[in-house]
Formats: sequence, structure tokens, C-alpha cells
Amino acid sequence: MSTATEARQSLAPRPTGGVGQSVRDSLVIARRNLIRMSRIPEMVLFGVIQPVMFVVLFTYVFGGSMKIGNSTDPDVYKDFLMAGIFAQTVTFATAGSAAGIADDMQKGLVDRFRSLPMARGAVLTGRTVADLVQTAITLVVLAVVALLVGWRTGSAEPTNAGRILAGFGLLLLLGYAFTWIGALIGLSVRTPEAATSGGIIWLFPVTFISNAFVDSSQMTPWLRHVADWNPFSAIVQACRQLFGNPGVSPSNAWPMQHPVWASLLYSILIVLIFRTLAVRKYRSAHG
Repeated sequence: MSTATEARQSLAPRPTGGVGQSVRDSLVIARRNLIRMSRIPEMVLFGVIQPVMFVVLFTYVFGGSMKIGNSTDPDVYKDFLMAGIFAQTVTFATAGSAAGIADDMQKGLVDRFRSLPMARGAVLTGRTVADLVQTAITLVVLAVVALLVGWRTGSAEPTNAGRILAGFGLLLLLGYAFTWIGALIGLSVRTPEAATSGGIIWLFPVTFISNAFVDSSQMTPWLRHVADWNPFSAIVQACRQLFGNPGVSPSNAWPMQHPVWASLLYSILIVLIFRTLAVRKYRSAHG
């Protein structure tokens, strides 16, 4: 760390407002990032295009060849697919979080923020909250597209508005948890390009070795065991239950038997672990 940076940190007054100060600082940073997103609308646009492409490709290209239970009906696969697409969309927001924080690091904004009398975790919390808002917007657009291509809730078993909202709530919680992984990655690399690659490459095995796009009961036993204990599979299973969609295959694995509780537990653990690591890295990182 440069001498100038150390001097700024040593001279800067420390925040004394406790939790209230931390919340206010986090909201200020979140507002700053949301304003930045509104001035660069292509950030949101490109974030929407990718999941829409997945919906169209999987629905119309692979839908007729996929077997769900004893059915090869493309309409059944549409309803099966959407929980996986929703979950994939919120987890892929990790790459955006990583790239945004790495960009702030490269431009020296992190050093400037740390020289101010702000709560230590406010910069990262504000960033993750802003990313959560963007993820929520993407989910709304994606849900509309899913309805247009034929996805319907309650197609396998009855559901209601409360359960549907709970499903989207679990998705946003998982997305928020994964943005903390992105924050740690963004603080650990040198460039936004490296952060984008590092933020997305590990997500492919996480999302595809799961029950998101194929019925896990059709996997080999050892691979199914991995998929059943995958946190990503838990959120997909939970959403299918809450949305009343097909594809909730039986399993002896605890996360598959109690997917809602498993999703909550996984998400909370990810936030606790990676927020702690990210804030610790933020304290020692320098651009």
C-alpha cells in the first residue's frame, strides 16, 4: 500500500454511528451505484438478454428431446425449465458484482472510499444491494418472457400468490448471497476482465451439475448425489415446489426433502462466510 494511501487512512475520522451509520452509508453507496446503472442502461439490457436467450434456446431447441418423468411433452419441459433459468439468472449476477468492484479498485475509488469516515462494510454492502435491485428488475422481465413462451405456475400441483412470491424471494436471497462471492472475487483480482472471467467460470459446473435443466434422477448415482447436495439444486427444487411446477423428483438427500429450509440455510451461510471474507479483504486491498 502506498504511503499516501496509508496517510489518508490514518488521518480520516472513523465512523461512530454504529449500525445506523452503517445503514446510511450503505444506502448512499447503493444509490450511487443505481444512478450509475441508470446512466449506462446497456448494463441492465445485457443482463436481461442472456437469460432470455437461454429460455428461448432451451424451450424451442431442447424442449422436445427432454424427458421429465414419463413425459416428453415440450410444454411440461417449459414449466420444469423456468425454475432453473430463474436460479441461473440470479447466480450469474455474481460476474457483474465482481467486475464492478474490480473496476472501482482499478480506478482508485476503493482507496478514496476508505479514506472517508464510513462504515467499513458499507461500500461492499451498498454495491451488493444495488446489484440486488438490478437482479430483481431482470427477474421481473424474465418472468414476463416466461409467461409469453407458455410457462405457468400451478401446472403440476395447486399453488397461490403467497407461495409464488416466496419462491421469488428465495431466488433474490440466493442472488444476494452470490453477489458477496462476486465481491470477494472482485477484490482479489487485478482487472475487471479477470473479475468477469473469475466470476462466471466456476458457475457453469455449479448450475449444470444440478437439477436445473435435466431431471437428476436420470444421472449416474454418484453425479446425482453431487447434484442433490448442490445449493443450486436446493433453490431450484424449492421454486418448483412453490411454483407448483413439474420435476420435483424424490430423493433421500436432506436438501431435496426440505428444499425451502435448505435454500434459506445455504444462502445465509454464504452471506455470513463471504461477507466476512470480503470485508476483511476490503480492509487490506489497494488499487
